[in-house]
Amino acid sequence: MSAETLDRFLSAASDFDASDLHLVVGVPPAFRVNGEIIIADEDVITQEQLTAMVNSLLNQQQKKKFEQEWELCISLLHSVAGRVRATFYRRNGHPEMSFRFCGERIASREELGLPEKLDDLARRPNGLVLITGPTGAGKTTTLNYLVDLINNERRCKIVTIEDPIEFVHQNKRAIVVQQEVLTDVRSFNRALVHVLRQDPDVLVVGEMRDFEAISTALTAAETGHLVLATMHSPNVAHALERIVGVFEGSAQRQIVLQLSNALQGIISQELLPAADRTRRILAYELLVATGAVRNLIRENQIHHLENILQTGRKEGMVLMDNCLHDLYCKCLISYDTAISRARHPEGITRQKG
Repeated sequence: MSAETLDRFLSAASDFDASDLHLVVGVPPAFRVNGEIIIADEDVITQEQLTAMVNSLLNQQQKKKFEQEWELCISLLHSVAGRVRATFYRRNGHPEMSFRFCGERIASREELGLPEKLDDLARRPNGLVLITGPTGAGKTTTLNYLVDLINNERRCKIVTIEDPIEFVHQNKRAIVVQQEVLTDVRSFNRALVHVLRQDPDVLVVGEMRDFEAISTALTAAETGHLVLATMHSPNVAHALERIVGVFEGSAQRQIVLQLSNALQGIISQELLPAADRTRRILAYELLVATGAVRNLIRENQIHHLENILQTGRKEGMVLMDNCLHDLYCKCLISYDTAISRARHPEGITRQKG
């Protein structure tokens, strides 16, 4: 019965065109639609129902890991919903879960609202391209778009390390080898060390989390590989500061030099409610690693990046506040949304006037 109930919830989420489904004890199923939570017209979910659903989805190894670590994130190929990312966690000592729907196709750059310059970065033969932003900002969607672009255009080998795999890429011009943490590899860091022995041209890292992952990814980017990676950070400058801040002493100086040499570009993104509330709109900040940018990183003058982003339009750079103003002028987002997300709201107010 638990499996049938879950099928019904997942089908309802599909009907709503929801991006996420949340199953919480004492609350009816909740769907995230266009960034907002909508509570279903259903009975509240009981602890017994939810525990039965969790047990029906996990194998013995996954149950053991969840019992040990109290949190788990896996991918599932579900008969009703297709591929989903399932996240399990505990509250009041009992399991709850949420689902992220992965979709069955890669949207075009125009549909996603990504800048044309990003395609140029993905066509570089080597170096590091970073995608940053908060949770739910569409980082994985952008990452998969770039993998698909390379897969369509280049005869090469792409190796991805993901936790979990959200979209399965078919081999086109490239060979795509997708490895999932805890299914194919034991950890991100161990996989990163061994992946270079697989002769990849492009390395895709689901998330750069710690000094070991960052160090290995930068070394790969310096030694002839194109590395695509995601990171949780609110803007371009913060992403660079976070990478550098993970290291100390002489190791920090080394990483600053590696970063200044290897970086190709960073896109920092956020999904905002559209003016008509029917969908979400991508707002982004884009940094391209020009000579001036590399010098700033080398001299650890990251706080001056905003000036370069402001004046670097010719190179394809975009400052987040300018992107917000453009979206507002095109009536894609509301004035209130633009102001609430801007770093310097007075600039948008002044331009409006």
